[in-house]
Amino acid sequence: MNVLFEDGGALRAGAILSEQPGAFQVELPGGRREKVRADRVLLHFPKPLPTELLSDAGKLATGIDIEFLWECAGSAEFEFADLARDYFGHTPSPVESTAMLTTLIGSSSHFSRRGVGRFQAVTLEARQAAEKAAARKQKQLEKQTALAEQLVAGELPKEIAMRMPQILYKPDPSWIEYKAIQQACEQTHLSAPKLLLRCGAIENSHAYHLGRFLLDYFPKGRAIESTAKVDPLPDLPLADVAAFSIDDVSTTEIDDAFSVTHLPDGTVRVGIHIAAPALGFQPGSPLDELARQRLSTVYMPGDKITMLPSQAIYPFTLGEGRNCPAVSLYLTVAGDGSYRILGEESRLELVPIRRNLRYPAIDSQFSLANIASRQLDFEFGEELLFLYELAGHLQSLRGKPEQEQVDYIFSFVDGKIDISRRLRGGPPDKVVAELMIYVNSAWGKLLGDRDIRALFRVQDSGKVRLSLYPAPHAGLGVTQYLWSSSPLRRYCDLVNQWILIARLFEEPSPYADNEGELLKLMRDFETTYAAYDEFQRNMERYFGIRYLQQESITQTTATVVRDNLLRFDMVPIWQRVPSLPELPAGTQVVVDIAHLDDFELTLHVEFRRKADAASGST
Repeated sequence: MNVLFEDGGALRAGAILSEQPGAFQVELPGGRREKVRADRVLLHFPKPLPTELLSDAGKLATGIDIEFLWECAGSAEFEFADLARDYFGHTPSPVESTAMLTTLIGSSSHFSRRGVGRFQAVTLEARQAAEKAAARKQKQLEKQTALAEQLVAGELPKEIAMRMPQILYKPDPSWIEYKAIQQACEQTHLSAPKLLLRCGAIENSHAYHLGRFLLDYFPKGRAIESTAKVDPLPDLPLADVAAFSIDDVSTTEIDDAFSVTHLPDGTVRVGIHIAAPALGFQPGSPLDELARQRLSTVYMPGDKITMLPSQAIYPFTLGEGRNCPAVSLYLTVAGDGSYRILGEESRLELVPIRRNLRYPAIDSQFSLANIASRQLDFEFGEELLFLYELAGHLQSLRGKPEQEQVDYIFSFVDGKIDISRRLRGGPPDKVVAELMIYVNSAWGKLLGDRDIRALFRVQDSGKVRLSLYPAPHAGLGVTQYLWSSSPLRRYCDLVNQWILIARLFEEPSPYADNEGELLKLMRDFETTYAAYDEFQRNMERYFGIRYLQQESITQTTATVVRDNLLRFDMVPIWQRVPSLPELPAGTQVVVDIAHLDDFELTLHVEFRRKADAASGST
């Protein structure tokens, strides 16, 4: 004996092997065995074979008139075998009963299910609604197909253009336009970004990556539209110094500068001058709200999105030839060659900025070779030498050796990308790094000693984080560290500057009664800053891949970082290479490169051999 039963909405048939109370052991075509509950069984039949039953019933079902069936069914609930008897005019065979069951299950617009093997004809109103829904679905399908055909032909339908950029980055799967894109992708074997590139919806792969970031973090656009003005500056004394800054050639938000003044008593006064935008507007002001929304300047090769609008940058950036408002930390340094710090003083003042020294020109002038030979006959050469030797003394006090790092300098000329390497840690870098560490540590102590809540940078157990309380920064070797040296570019530094200025004026902190606000902006800043940093790394990787494509480079050198992680030597790309053998960190190797994709930011890398130290890049 055989049985027909329902399994997950599908009809299946098999031979009974054994019967138990309330269940059957059934062997399905193909030999698989299954336990079937008795309440799932729809029909017992000796003939035909299970496979023949379903095949023959399917053929017979194609000839059943569903409209006539619906008219004959009436409004009461019925058993499928009863309707089969009425329809065929005799006791139905197993094939006829199964054909009827197949028809009823497949006609949901005409019949609704009321249990295993039981059905009921839907009302005329329900049928009409179902027919309208089916017609609407068919119309949508036709529209989807038409849109997909346009995309396949390289045309951009206006319906899809109107949904940009959301349809590319954050689509609603129910959109017909989105379904059309997916359909066209299947036909063309292209990804959605490459399909839309071909249709002109996006300009290029760079616009694709930038557009995703802007939609996430600057949905209203990257331009700052604000007519808010800075407040009038308080009367500030003019510092008796000639200050200079050290920055990249493209830097416009110049946060820090230095001065060196030899005093009559033989000591030297070193000034560390930090731009003071906190004097131009207050917490809660319109300009603060803009900065609070952005939280940091966003950097990427060849471009940036500033945290502050131009009207809040220009009055405070430490540009040469101007007297700029600044918060200054003055160090009295012993002039006997010991470079001992004899005293500190913080002031609010106007600082004359004599010169903005720029990388890479300052690198060649203020080099280790020129320091060794005392060839420092350029503007501020002697002052830089003193700061360099002071920086060495400060570094020895911290007990942290220099770590060689590589910066990649991007330039774009006539549509071509050029990437050059700059070793970080030379004399100009050392001066800036050590004096910034010192000023952030000193001002951190100034606030910490008064138990003033601020945004401190701390490191314990290897993790670097922000905290409202001062604590050691193990990586820098200081007992406290306040992020306060980049107020034009980082919101937490701006907040700390408001707190610091209040301390210098002996006034309460603007956040003294609102520690919760500090906690909230601390969390927001850390999350957003991490996202901006990841975007910058991704864009550097993007331009690295583009450079390799531009120069048709298929083989290059890389350096082992750890395990199977490599850092390319000529471009800022870090890549895991499964074929890399076990090699010590720092080993230089030659790798083959293929399948570069500037949309997915992927490439295939294969280990070739260890590099010959004498041959350099290959």
